[in-house]
Amino acid sequence: MYDLTCHADTPVPWLRGIQASAESTAAGLSIRYLIDADQARLAIPETTAPERVDGLWRHTCLEVFVMGADAPAYREFNFSPSGDWQAYGFHTYRQGGPLAQATAPRIERATEAELNLHAFLPTQNLPLGPRLRLGLSAVIEAADGSLSYWALRHPPGRPDFHHSDCFALELAHP
Repeated sequence: MYDLTCHADTPVPWLRGIQASAESTAAGLSIRYLIDADQARLAIPETTAPERVDGLWRHTCLEVFVMGADAPAYREFNFSPSGDWQAYGFHTYRQGGPLAQATAPRIERATEAELNLHAFLPTQNLPLGPRLRLGLSAVIEAADGSLSYWALRHPPGRPDFHHSDCFALELAHP
């Protein structure tokens, strides 16, 4: 598990931490998030039948950015605790749009003392190549509507998960 850090401009004293992990297999990419927070202060959407939805980052949303051997091209996957999801393809920094041929990920959520979310992306959603560079990140919405931004690494300036500095984890991809 890797600790995500809160962007300095969006501190949240009641959120004790976010951990994330990723594992690449021949079948796909497995990503796990653990959010340790005062659950009453989190805005967590109700679980629904999963749908592909734009704008998930405007609320609590867990994200993975994936770059393969064809850098600077990358893909972005958004997972809502509701079960909703979205996939984007970019040919360079922020230049792209929805990834039309994406297969729905499998998303599982559990809420106990922590909010736990597991997402599995099938291999056909991932860039080609023997290595993947990942940016693991989260947008957290508080009950008051404020947002905080979490990532393995933040670039200088405002929160920007698309920035190459955020692609801080490298995995072999079978």
